[in-house]
Amino acid sequence: MIAVIGDIHGCYFTLKELVDKVLGKYPAIKIYSVGDLVDRGNYSYEVIEFVNSMGIRFTPGNHDYMFCHFIKQTNNKMANAWLYNGYEKTIASYNRHDDQVSEHLELIMKAPLFINSKDCFISHAGISKSYEAILPEYFRSDLNILENIIRNDLEKSDSILWARGELLDIGKLQVVGHTRRHNVEFKKENNVVYIDTSVYLMNKLSAVIIEDSKILDIISVATRPEDMK
Repeated sequence: MIAVIGDIHGCYFTLKELVDKVLGKYPAIKIYSVGDLVDRGNYSYEVIEFVNSMGIRFTPGNHDYMFCHFIKQTNNKMANAWLYNGYEKTIASYNRHDDQVSEHLELIMKAPLFINSKDCFISHAGISKSYEAILPEYFRSDLNILENIIRNDLEKSDSILWARGELLDIGKLQVVGHTRRHNVEFKKENNVVYIDTSVYLMNKLSAVIIEDSKILDIISVATRPEDMK
C-alpha cells in the first residue's frame, strides 16, 4: 500500500498539511508524488526541501524539467517554455537559497521518469495511447522497456511529461497528474487515475491510497492561502 500526491506547484504549507493528514491515518506509509513540485505557488524551494527531507519519491513533471533546462540548457524548447509557465515565483523562492539550486536541480534530473511499483505505475502525465503503435506486444509483461523509448521523446506533446490526450491501458493502474481536475478522477476504460486537483487555482491538493492497482482512499486538503497570495 502506498500514497501518491498530485501536482504540488510550490504550495508548501498545503503539502505539509496533506502529508501530516496522510501519515496520521496511515502511519509509516510510503509516499510518492507525480511531480510538478515547482512554479505557480510561493514556495518551490521549500517544497523540494520538504520532499527530500521526508523521503518522498517523485517523478519529475514538465515544470520541474523546464526549471532544470532553463538553468542548465538555456537554448532549447523546454527552457524557453518556462518563461510562459509561472516561473517567476520559483525564481523568487530561490533568492535566498542560491547555494542550493544545483543540489535541487540534481535531485530533479536524477528522479525517474516513472515508478513501476507493485501497486501502480506512477508518472507525471502518463503513457499516451500513441505509443501503442510502436511498443512490442509483450510490453505489459515488462513495463521497464518503456524507459529507453520515452526518454527520447520528452519535448513531444504526447510525452510522459506533456501528454493530455487519451492514455494507454498498460495492464495496471496508471497514476498521473498534469491534466487538472476539480476532484480525483478514475477512468475505468484505460485504468488511469488523475490526481492533479488544481492546488494552485485555490482548489485542493490530493493524495490517493493505492494497493494492487486498487484505489482504497482519497485524502485532500484545501489550498492554504499563504501558498498563493
